[in-house]
Amino acid sequence: MASKGFEPDVKIRTKGYKIGCVGAGMIMAECHLAAYKEAGFPVVAIASRTKASAEKVAKRWGIPTVHDTPEQLIEDRNVEIIDLAFPPDQQPALIRHALKQKHIKAILAQKPLALSLKDAIELRDEAARAGKILSVNQNMRYDQSMRVLKQIMESGALGDVVFAQIDMHAIPHWQTFLEEYDRLTLANMSVHHLDVLRFLFGDPDEITTLTRKDPRTKFDHSDGITVSTMRFPSGVLAVSLEDVWSGPRQDGYKDDQHINWRVDGTKGVAKGTIGWPTGSASTLTYASTETTDGKWVTPSWDTMWFPHAFIGVMEQLQHAVKTGEPPALSVADNVKTMALIEAGYRSIEKGRTVKLSEISTN
Repeated sequence: MASKGFEPDVKIRTKGYKIGCVGAGMIMAECHLAAYKEAGFPVVAIASRTKASAEKVAKRWGIPTVHDTPEQLIEDRNVEIIDLAFPPDQQPALIRHALKQKHIKAILAQKPLALSLKDAIELRDEAARAGKILSVNQNMRYDQSMRVLKQIMESGALGDVVFAQIDMHAIPHWQTFLEEYDRLTLANMSVHHLDVLRFLFGDPDEITTLTRKDPRTKFDHSDGITVSTMRFPSGVLAVSLEDVWSGPRQDGYKDDQHINWRVDGTKGVAKGTIGWPTGSASTLTYASTETTDGKWVTPSWDTMWFPHAFIGVMEQLQHAVKTGEPPALSVADNVKTMALIEAGYRSIEKGRTVKLSEISTN
């Protein structure tokens, strides 16, 4: 692996806590469980909305116990960590049930954590009162190109960052439950990009978001294609573009779905791709006047965002349980990402720039 001294993937510091999985859809079956098998994380039980779905996934991944309902799994005293992959309207009730169980040490929830910022704040505070760790699966922070970009930035190779951009032209798989909600792209796709920009640059001062309907999405939605511009206290200007139309999709039409990103600094530039639309590894190349003599250097790796990033997500939670330190993906931090999403929707609604100081997280 020619990673050139960088760490595209996490080192597994802690494992062995018994995981109970709630949900048997694509993200659980293809990402969570594939990652846990590779990392050697013990999954001891599974449940879903239908037992038949849970049984099918249990058979595939060798999970010994299948419960009739998510609530029964949460009450299983053999389970130490709850791993949720459930719709955001149903997730809060399951989190609250888990917070009441003495044997549950930690909970990993999906994003969005809940349908509203208010609900997310309440869950944050209830978890704190219960003395239990609640973590949110912001898995793009563990994409290999994003991790290496962060390491390059922290080394000073790019100098002061001036401008950043995530440029997506790709078609997401919208889960069927999203048809029940009005909010679509900003809450369910842009959330990856806005969160990873927070991971890289801290909390922005303001956001301006524009949107139009996506012609492919047949159900009603307030936001289809979205473009968000953010200004950060450091002076960084960042653009996150989610073109979920990205052109026709039909027999004979050769599409060019892709996600590119770029970061310009005073001493260098880093740019790359996010691989999930094509099922390939993400990429990164960079040049620096400080560390590469202005030449382009291209670290490489074989792992991918899906599924390998999910190793890092569950590892950070287990490490927090073992050490008592806050998880890298804390619910308190995720509330700030949900506040940024809320500010984006307010910008769409009001037709203006929204300062994050307008959005309370208390």
